[in-house]
Formats: sequence, C-alpha cells, structure tokens
Amino acid sequence: MHNPHRPYGLLVVAFALLGIGAAVLLYPRWTAWQYSCQVTEQHTRFSSQVTPAAKESNSLLDQLYQELQRRNQTLYETNQADLRDPFSYEEPGVSLAEYGLQDDIIGFVQIPALDLELPIVLGANEEHLKQGAAHLTQTSYPIGGENTNCVLAAHRGYYKAPMLREVERLQIGDTVYVQNFRETLTYTVEELRIIDPTDVDALLIQPGRDLLTLVTCHPLGGNSQRYVVYCVRNTSEADHTAQ
Repeated sequence: MHNPHRPYGLLVVAFALLGIGAAVLLYPRWTAWQYSCQVTEQHTRFSSQVTPAAKESNSLLDQLYQELQRRNQTLYETNQADLRDPFSYEEPGVSLAEYGLQDDIIGFVQIPALDLELPIVLGANEEHLKQGAAHLTQTSYPIGGENTNCVLAAHRGYYKAPMLREVERLQIGDTVYVQNFRETLTYTVEELRIIDPTDVDALLIQPGRDLLTLVTCHPLGGNSQRYVVYCVRNTSEADHTAQ
C-alpha cells in the first residue's frame, strides 16, 4: 500500500542532511571568527594597558623592560645553556601580572602577508599554544636588541583558528611586526628553513644580530619536522612607541 507520509519523511531527512552538511562546512569559519573576535578584544585590552598615560602611571612597565633586558643579556652570555631541556620551554620565566599586564600576554605578532595577528604568550606549553604564539623560554624576550633571537612557536592550524597554517605563503622580504608593551618592532623575513624537531642549534642567538624566529610543525597535518621563518630587525623602518 502506498504510504502518503513517505515523501514527507524523505524530505525531512534530506533537509536534515543538508543542515548537517552546512554546519560542517560553516563550523571552521564560525570558530575562526570567534577566535578573531577574541584576539581583537585581547588587543584592545592590552593596548589600554600600554598607552602613554597608562605607562606614566605604571612605573612597573619600565622595571619589566629592564628585567627582560637583563634576562636577554644573561641568555647571550650563558649561550642559552638550558635551551636543550625541553621542559625549560614551557614555564614562563616572568610573571607579567606582577607588572600589571593581564592575560599573560606580552604583546602581539602581526603578519600582513597572511592577514594574521596572534597574541604572544610567555611559555610554550600546550595551553598557551592554543591561545596564539608561544614564546620559548630560554630564548630572547620580544623586546629586540643586539644579540637577541626571540623564538615564537604556533600551531600549524588549530580547530579554532588557522594560526600558522599558511606559513608557506611567506616569502623572503615580507614584513612581520612585534608589538610589545613598549613599542612596535619591525622585522623582515630573511630565510625559510625546514629542520628536525631536535635541532635546537637552529634557534640559538646569532652574535651581533636582532632576530625573530617563527616555528611551526611541518608538513601540514604532521609534525615530523619544523618549518622555521627567520626574520631580521629592519632598522631602516622606524619603530613605533606603543599607543
């Protein structure tokens, strides 16, 4: 016997499948949009803490800058002796909250060629890697200066955001900015390299140079190697004081 309800039931199933398919397709965009909004909110909050007026009323930021300079100098003088200890990467060497900075964020890295901005969080532990670019403890802090190499690690794509998924689009000569609590530093991509995960020598300070190094997993979808982007400080373009 013909079932008059069958076409209706098939239609419901068809629409349900279409809805599920649309949700699957739109979910990455939705989560990426959420992450972008989160970063924008964090950046707004961070910027409000480092305006000229805020810095004038918070002398702790000057103390933080001097402390990071001291630590960077020590890292250089000791040849980053603890860099080979994998656990040394994970724990932040400095408590930013003690200096009046919220969210464990010391700044932001901006990559115009990828239309990407990530917060910089001290300590390359898994929780911080979920948030953005994680600074590897035992490498230079992101304040620039001679004899420094600040190493930032980020996921090669994350379910909430693309992170450094498109890192291979970067080309030599591209510009990368680092905004810290004091100023915005300008770097230029100088070299692209693929290394083994254990090749820590590739992350060392290079005497006399001011470097920023970005590190992510390689190939896309795997982690057997590391994709490394070396950036050199661009002294021909004036840095900007944080506003």
